[in-house]
Amino acid sequence: MLATALPMATTIPCISFSTRRIFMPKASDWSVQPKTTSSNTLTSSSNISSFQPFIRTFTSTPTNVTTKAVSEATHTKSAPGLPIDLRGKRAFIAGVADDNGYGWAIAKSLAAAGAEILVGTWVPALNIFESSLRRGKFDASRKLPDGSLMEITKVYPLDAVYDTLEDVPEDVKANKRYAGSSKWTVQEAAESVKQDFGTIDILVHSLANGPEVTKPLLETSRKGYLAAISASSYSYVSLLKHFIPIMNPGGASISLTYIASERIIPGYGGGMSSAKAALESDTRVLAFEAGRRHKIRVNTISAGPLGSRAAKAIGFIDKMIDYSFANAPLQKELSADEVGNTAAFLVCPLASAITGAVVYVDNGLNAMGVGIDSPIFGELGVPKENQR
Repeated sequence: MLATALPMATTIPCISFSTRRIFMPKASDWSVQPKTTSSNTLTSSSNISSFQPFIRTFTSTPTNVTTKAVSEATHTKSAPGLPIDLRGKRAFIAGVADDNGYGWAIAKSLAAAGAEILVGTWVPALNIFESSLRRGKFDASRKLPDGSLMEITKVYPLDAVYDTLEDVPEDVKANKRYAGSSKWTVQEAAESVKQDFGTIDILVHSLANGPEVTKPLLETSRKGYLAAISASSYSYVSLLKHFIPIMNPGGASISLTYIASERIIPGYGGGMSSAKAALESDTRVLAFEAGRRHKIRVNTISAGPLGSRAAKAIGFIDKMIDYSFANAPLQKELSADEVGNTAAFLVCPLASAITGAVVYVDNGLNAMGVGIDSPIFGELGVPKENQR
């Protein structure tokens, strides 16, 4: 499932174990940090003649060597003030399958703050995503503020609809779109991350799916409604359940929600509004349980509309963007980076007392009770821009 501006997606990232490790070279010096591999191997893996991303395939036990690009900023003294510093932290982001959604933007912001990035990608989208990374199709959008390129240490196949292998129907196991992938249920993904890296500090849920999202609620089937709940809200419960055992105390988790959870958004159907309401309610309960038992913070971001590929499946995302521009207190187009930067703040030590919160990043649209683009308000003299 991909998260979208109307955090809803047509697919769910699937985590399956893959021995493929994605190394994203940065336009800067290479630093190799050996653990058990020989110096010859390190030399061959660091002498790169091109800055194009590449994949190395390991057929045996995953090596304990991580090759990273280190920008000059890493070696300089941090700027004064209150920097968002995630150096030494590791993040797992479930729901990244392209370079234009909120999941990707969050990954970039966390990487810019120094975090190591792992992602979970829906199994049927995995090959295309990895191929695009390898061929450099995402290089322009991988660029970080310091000029370096975001590195994704590893990509895991993931299908967050299934908790364990026993939950997977036979027809899904036999589906050719899943051929060649394994260990992609939530439990298996968590086990694979533990095997490869031991622990994580940050968990991001950036996925959703409503198979009947274009249907009004009165026309939504029970199957479609429950599928939306399963993929868009329970999937977060499942991810936390299975990843919390490998999260370091003091860690943080975030998800993405949408204003349809509390306001009527005609056209956002199929039970997706119910799923987002459940996600927000679960955020509060999970904040209590994860906080008391594991010292983990849990928050959700209510993001405004974004024209991502997944959001376009709803069919009216462009109109929602226009509506937001016309009616929000801040009359500007929302940037995915603004959501990514908010996520980076929420998972960093500066937000250490924030948990169980719904944080709105929508140019203030959530505060409006009416749409001021209505002719009714034409004579009020409300300041506005005519075009985006």
